Amino acid sequence: MPGKSAEPEAEPGTLVDVVLLKAGRTKIRYPAELLQDDGIRIVVRAPFAGAGVRDFGFVRFEPGDVFTEYYWRDRWYAVMEVRDPAGVLKGWYCDIARPAAFSGTELVVEDLDLDLWRSADGTDVRRLDEDEFAESGLTASDPEAAAAAVAALDELEALARGDGFEALLGI
Repeated sequence: MPGKSAEPEAEPGTLVDVVLLKAGRTKIRYPAELLQDDGIRIVVRAPFAGAGVRDFGFVRFEPGDVFTEYYWRDRWYAVMEVRDPAGVLKGWYCDIARPAAFSGTELVVEDLDLDLWRSADGTDVRRLDEDEFAESGLTASDPEAAAAAVAALDELEALARGDGFEALLGI
């Protein structure tokens, strides 16, 4: 995807605030360590920021889990690699979101309700929250963003089912 490059905002090792917006409001804010910013892709690492255990049925996010999060300034998604406290890969949770905005030490991402899960072994790839997306009203209020969100989910699913997922993340 072509995109306009930006200058990196901060040096690796800097503590940044990740701000996840949903429907125009802050859903969660948490500190993360900046690992990389090449002007297009931003990578941060943070411990699981949720309160208690979050059990999806197919994966559990728990205190002690570590998330390495990949954000793009020119793509409509973010990918979170999830590892347990011992470093064992659980899989990747992907948020469909507007392109990330990074200013100073604040990384802001607007969640658009669609999500994708890919298990560590790649055998379980599932689309999530399509009902929430339909109920959000984005298709009526911002049809261009809704179309970009659906296209991003389709792209991520194809990458997750094929050989391009690891290349996307540079792993």
